[in-house]
Amino acid sequence: MTKKAFAIGCHPDDIEFMMAGTLILLKEAGYEIHYMNVANGSCGTNQFDTETIIKMRREEAANAAKSIGAVFHESLVNDLEVFYERDTLFRLGSIVREVAPEIILTHYPSEYMEDHSNTCRLAVSAAFCRGMTNFKVNPPRPVVEQPVTVYHTLPYGLRTPLRKRLRAGVYVDVSSVIDKKTKMLGMHKSQKEWLDSSQGLDSYLIAMKEMCREIGRMSERYDFAEGWMRHLHQGFCDVKADPLSDALKKLSFVDEKYESELG
Repeated sequence: MTKKAFAIGCHPDDIEFMMAGTLILLKEAGYEIHYMNVANGSCGTNQFDTETIIKMRREEAANAAKSIGAVFHESLVNDLEVFYERDTLFRLGSIVREVAPEIILTHYPSEYMEDHSNTCRLAVSAAFCRGMTNFKVNPPRPVVEQPVTVYHTLPYGLRTPLRKRLRAGVYVDVSSVIDKKTKMLGMHKSQKEWLDSSQGLDSYLIAMKEMCREIGRMSERYDFAEGWMRHLHQGFCDVKADPLSDALKKLSFVDEKYESELG
């Protein structure tokens, strides 16, 4: 049975910035990969009306997912309307049961904007209730019982909202797929053009590559990397479960110092 990995990001392009390299490598390792943005990108413009930008950003995200062979899932809410509330949780819970992933990739629990933090909370709860018969998802779907391991990416900017610098527990070498990751991000043309005009040519792509380069420096091993932290196992998987590292043995390593500090 094919194993599945599910990237649950907030806005169109968040997966590309912080998660896409790992997702591509999981695809190459034999995983079926899934791609979803909880928010639809409705506020990502000062040029187009709401319906126009939603349509544009959906098409860009769908094309980006298609370019790496990922299954695309529709967004649920508008930007800045990602709240930890039951209707959105019921809907996301249904999708998690439908996908039944062994790996979930999502945001860090405390990010620079609440949409990201709430996406993380929703993703974690949707995974936690995957096997709860009395939790009624929308649309209804049967429960799933296989273990799932949740991984949190480093926050955008590599710092918490209170400016604390973070390091990862697992580093993934994305050097071999950095060009694919860059091309994927470049498919979000509405965002690239918007930032090109205000911040300089290709600033959007440069910022992503510089973050990956910085994570690579943090790893002390890789040129370009993505960083991850495993969620607590309770309610999700075995205490020692680390399917991401198992799948990407030659392209990742666990920071033992980070692990030892956890106690």
